[in-house]
Amino acid sequence: MTLMFAGGAAAAVLLSTAVAASATPAPDPKAPKIFGTAFQTDPGHDFTKGLTPRRDGILRGWITAVRGNVAEYEPIRWRKGTVTEGRFEGPPEGDVTAFASPIAKNVVFLSALGCGSRMAARTVDDKTGLGAKRCTRADLVKRVKKHHRPALITVKQGEIVRVQEIYTP
Repeated sequence: MTLMFAGGAAAAVLLSTAVAASATPAPDPKAPKIFGTAFQTDPGHDFTKGLTPRRDGILRGWITAVRGNVAEYEPIRWRKGTVTEGRFEGPPEGDVTAFASPIAKNVVFLSALGCGSRMAARTVDDKTGLGAKRCTRADLVKRVKKHHRPALITVKQGEIVRVQEIYTP
């Protein structure tokens, strides 16, 4: 009898530990270097299956197209310049490293150039060089249809939940 009680108590402890662990929110993913010079990889992603969501995390990239509710996006890297500081660039022509995810209804869009269809004065966190002005989902969709703006794109459960522009003059 004592053995059964000890086994039951151990099971209860394991069960309560598992419940407590699942109730703890996952930590925010680590952001990549803003001006990283290598393309970020997505280990295990099968690019032969067409455009699919990237794994959860933060990608330094830009949105290349929006069709309905789905955004297509690709990784970017910083290319140091000789005359200027440099520029962001996407994968070379013919490279299939691209993703597609729905844009969440409550996406957080932090602009580096103000809200609305017209890009205005910079709205940047001076310490990070990242957009600091919260704009609407509609502003995001209008912006990315006109320009490929470098950004940190956060994907969670297959959806784009945050887009924070990287300021480049």
